[in-house]
Amino acid sequence: MNAIEIKNLTKNFGEKQALAGLNMTVPVGSIYGFIGENGSGKSTTEKIICGLIHKTSGEIKIYDRPLTDPDVRASIGVLIEQPGCFSNLTVWNNLILQATNLSIKDKEEAVRNVLRLVRMEGSASNKFKNCSLGMKQRIGIAMALLGNPKLLVLDEPINGLDADGMRIMREVLTDIAKSGATVLVSSHILGELEKIATHYGIIRGGKMIVEMTADELEKSCPTFVAIGVKDKQKAKEILNKKYLKVIEDEQKELLRIYDAESPEDIVKYLYDNDVIVNELKTDKIGLEEYYINLMENREVK
Repeated sequence: MNAIEIKNLTKNFGEKQALAGLNMTVPVGSIYGFIGENGSGKSTTEKIICGLIHKTSGEIKIYDRPLTDPDVRASIGVLIEQPGCFSNLTVWNNLILQATNLSIKDKEEAVRNVLRLVRMEGSASNKFKNCSLGMKQRIGIAMALLGNPKLLVLDEPINGLDADGMRIMREVLTDIAKSGATVLVSSHILGELEKIATHYGIIRGGKMIVEMTADELEKSCPTFVAIGVKDKQKAKEILNKKYLKVIEDEQKELLRIYDAESPEDIVKYLYDNDVIVNELKTDKIGLEEYYINLMENREVK
């Protein structure tokens, strides 16, 4: 059984088609990184899953039950755009109000539990308007967690956070998944998403381009040897005589060699041809580069 199964989902806004036969599978207990450029259909998909807008056609099942099932709706927690909080109320009072709306019996205990989970126990008395962006994002997640949802849907919860805020958010989402919930999270910050996601779905033009596990991504991202030399053009000409894949890394001013048996072979080969290597490392492409290559229809090197 999967947390989310979507088949041939379409959504039209007038003459504009936002989703064009989307298929999607989110396993139970996963952190599913939902990736795509602006306008690709990520937010539309998430809003349909949460019942905020209606699909045009297609099938959606949540934990093997239809989306229209009232019990299914009650099992979904959501943070899309901004948390719906009263700015002059404290964090605690905002969460108590939400717990009341959800008819939670032991409201105070439920609020204490979600505050603990999102690392906000010491900020309960702060007014919402005085909280930082990272704190507000975590408050929104806390509100979404009230009622112990089985599925949590988050739209860009990492955007705009500083390094410490991102670290805390990673810890929070990992803990949520460990507690048994499934997390569907979209983000443009792929380097951060790569640190926590167990599965990925890449969408473009309202269609799913590829779905893969983190292990499958790892296998699809080959290693390479990166070298720094004084005369990069000369080194590239020499390397092209022996190696099939020699790529210039424009940002880091290095040369990448993808089919070398060992870094030592490259250093010796260049030395024998009067080129001295002054920087050497072994690395591999990550999610961001894989995604860019895929979007530009380039070979994933």
